Amino acid sequence: MAFSIKKIFEAEDEEVRLNGTEDEYYASESTEVENANNKMILLEPRAYSESQQIADHLKNRNSVVVNLKRVTSDQAKRIIDFLSGCIYAIGGTMQKIGVGIYLCTPKNVNVQGKISEDSKDQDTKEENPEW
Repeated sequence: MAFSIKKIFEAEDEEVRLNGTEDEYYASESTEVENANNKMILLEPRAYSESQQIADHLKNRNSVVVNLKRVTSDQAKRIIDFLSGCIYAIGGTMQKIGVGIYLCTPKNVNVQGKISEDSKDQDTKEENPEW
């Protein structure tokens, strides 16, 4: 009898593999780069609702590059606020690497170096410190 129960679960696993996974659903919007035991995932969310997927990748000890150019500024702020809390909870880091582009890493990933902003942008910010 245990053999038949095992077959039932195996059949369900095969069905899940055939139907695909949630990660495959987002394949058109994300790119994954293998790195030893963990991954670097590149994502371009289109809505705040996708921020949980980003947090799930961080919980699985994968680094994530988030490009926020496809969302409104209000949604981008909400995503950054949500991810900041997630990163704090897992002991990770977040670094801005470009306009609207952030590198989010879990605790097991060390990031060396910093990306500095354009000198032209620095001059503008010195003239208008509220930016």
